[in-house]
Amino acid sequence: MANIFKGPMLDVTSTDLTTLITVPTANPGATPPVMPTTVIIKSFIVCNDSGSATLLDVQTVRNSATFKQFHQKNIAAGATVDLLNQHDGITGGMIVLQESDVLKVQANAANQVHITVAEMEVTKGQL
Repeated sequence: MANIFKGPMLDVTSTDLTTLITVPTANPGATPPVMPTTVIIKSFIVCNDSGSATLLDVQTVRNSATFKQFHQKNIAAGATVDLLNQHDGITGGMIVLQESDVLKVQANAANQVHITVAEMEVTKGQL
């Protein structure tokens, strides 16, 4: 089992639904092999560097179904927040993604927010 820490970052430059993380689909027969992977997100930092508040959606697509983690989350002008470590009942939270899951974000305004994620990929099996 291998654990790899990653820090994907995204400058949200449009109001389109945008993919931030895609968990690989296992394919042990591929060259090189792709082993089953789980992604654990421990921190989801959003920085609004604009003079206006921004609404942010965060969702996971799993097996063609969509699950929202945050819906129209208000990110105040000039604020930086960790959506998973707040003082509103979600303190110490995490998001766990399984193989083939896709984590997407969408803002109501372009060029206002930057996202930084702290994640650990857990890969099962031999590499």
